[in-house]
Amino acid sequence: MSTKKQIQLIYLFLMAAALIAFWQVNYCNFVDIDDPLYVAKNIHIRDGITTEAMRWAFTTGYASNWHPLTWMSHMLDVQLFGLNPRWHHLSNLLLHIANTLLLFWVFHRMTKAPWKSAFAAALFAIHPLHVESVAWVSERKDVLSTFFWMLTMGAYIHYVAHPRLKNYLAVFIFFALGLMAKPMLVTLPFVLLLLDFWPLQRFEPKKSARQTRTEASRQGAGSVERAQLSAKKRKGKSGKTAAGQGTVKEEKPADRTYQWALIRPLIREKIPLFALTALSCIVTYTVQQKGGSVASIAAFSPGVRIANALVSYIIYIAKTLWPVNLAVYYPLPGLQPIWQVLGAVVFLGAVTFTVIRTAKRLPYLTVGWLWFAGTLVPVIGIVQVGSQAMADRYSYIPLIGLFVMAAWGIPDLLKKWRPTLEPRKEALFALSALVLLSLLIVTRTQVGYWRNDFALYDHSLKVASLSDVIHYNRGIAYGELGNLRQAISDYDRAIEINLKYADAYNNRGVAYGKLGDPRQAISDYDAAIKINPEYAEAYNNRGVAYNELSNLRQAISDFDRAVEINPEYAEAYNNRGATYGALGDQRTAISDFDRAIEIDPKYAEAYNNRGATYDKLGDQRQAISDYDRAIEINPKYAVAYYNRGVAHATLGNRSKAMEDMKTAARFDIQSAKSFLKSQGMNW
Repeated sequence: MSTKKQIQLIYLFLMAAALIAFWQVNYCNFVDIDDPLYVAKNIHIRDGITTEAMRWAFTTGYASNWHPLTWMSHMLDVQLFGLNPRWHHLSNLLLHIANTLLLFWVFHRMTKAPWKSAFAAALFAIHPLHVESVAWVSERKDVLSTFFWMLTMGAYIHYVAHPRLKNYLAVFIFFALGLMAKPMLVTLPFVLLLLDFWPLQRFEPKKSARQTRTEASRQGAGSVERAQLSAKKRKGKSGKTAAGQGTVKEEKPADRTYQWALIRPLIREKIPLFALTALSCIVTYTVQQKGGSVASIAAFSPGVRIANALVSYIIYIAKTLWPVNLAVYYPLPGLQPIWQVLGAVVFLGAVTFTVIRTAKRLPYLTVGWLWFAGTLVPVIGIVQVGSQAMADRYSYIPLIGLFVMAAWGIPDLLKKWRPTLEPRKEALFALSALVLLSLLIVTRTQVGYWRNDFALYDHSLKVASLSDVIHYNRGIAYGELGNLRQAISDYDRAIEINLKYADAYNNRGVAYGKLGDPRQAISDYDAAIKINPEYAEAYNNRGVAYNELSNLRQAISDFDRAVEINPEYAEAYNNRGATYGALGDQRTAISDFDRAIEIDPKYAEAYNNRGATYDKLGDQRQAISDYDRAIEINPKYAVAYYNRGVAHATLGNRSKAMEDMKTAARFDIQSAKSFLKSQGMNW
């Protein structure tokens, strides 16, 4: 078979492997962790690509992140497919397949080793640790940023072969786009330096054409001698020449020589990329700190962070080799046992020392290890973002380093263990097939846990039972199903594990409010606000509870505080407007409804409430206009149909009133019948 056909088969195999491993994402729903925030309930995403939405994407620090390209990719999905989760998941899968093919292309082009490159790419395509990045819609930023990572590497290889300004500009642009998808790419300039070392070999002096021909000739002669020696050994001979004058010695590869004069320009040429890295780090830290995602020293001491980082490196390696007990959230365990920390230090130090010591002889081990260790630095927890100890999604790019070590290291290991050529090929093929098949089976199983909230959370709790975050999110899922008692049970457990879990107190308060217990709800909102005095949602919810207790002035005070903390809080403006309306201040109420609608032009409830307020002011035509808009946004909005029917009846339009009441009756028949009777109209 020709080399070209082999390469084509490799591409087909990689695509098929990824599709088989991840096809179940086609049947997965959105999950409650971040998906509502990123897509399902994000008012800036749900209209697709608009000028205002694009402006928002580039100027927002929403969800404690600045990644405009990620936001725009979600907008494009909504523009094309609406909010059908299947297509959002398939977009992630297509990007993952593209990343796999680009990874193969990049390493094959650099190393001219198609089968080793294919094995590394296959590991990337189907490894279970990558399920989180592919099967979670909110992790679009992982697969999208990696797509630009691969394009940057491809452009860099082209620049190295043809060092022109326009080619360097392509590297710069792809890198900038990648940073706008996820700042994880800040380590890419360092990785390009590693590639300069191997396999691009830019740390070494360039050889002339004559030197290259001479070296090739010597290598060819050495190959003949090695083949002759191997044949003699198989025949049981001593290895002496026919004349008996000595043994044939295999020629050792010449030591590489590296010169600082060659390395210095390689660093200089990457200064613009390092500048982008520094800028991205500043923007990311500022946005995440402002969003409250960066944990304080008081929450997690430097000792806890460093210990967790060291142990996490070992856990990532262990889960790469034996990918079991994978969870969407791994709780931070606090201070690690000293023996684990010391063991991690010894292991990491020993591996680092060994790969550096053997860098000239086994450069792929050095590059692979430093790739893995270096690209994990931004997410290893020294700067703690969130409360997780580690996350599978953080390994999406770093694992490439370990895959390179395996793809190039295992053949060398087998070569020493079984020096004859054919058995080594057979052993490599059998071992590779077994590893890939095993990983594919585990990955398919892991993808299945992402089909819905309960499958994901139940599995995660089996892996990490003391997970306050998972209990909290399962509580949200139960609440959305209307199973409020079970939701409260999960919130109770989350609070039991973490007494300072403000979100759990807030959501438990919401559940108690829906059960008709506003006083218990207020108690929980008080606890949430005490933990986090800047918790706008808790103030808004407490205002709603005070409203139910007819304490309208206190309710307005809480709504005031909510919009003071978050001036873009449409729901709080709407609630405050309704409260002002109840106090008889209709003009102030309309002002608040106007502001809510300005923030969220598709806020059906705000249109309905503003219509009801105009109705009270005697402006039924303006009221009907608002009801029309509310019904346009939500065609099943029973209250809006009812209110519009009342307005039509007030204007004497009995036929339209009857029509609206019949529509409202599909949802609330008693209210509609009562109103028609009061107007002297028959049902």
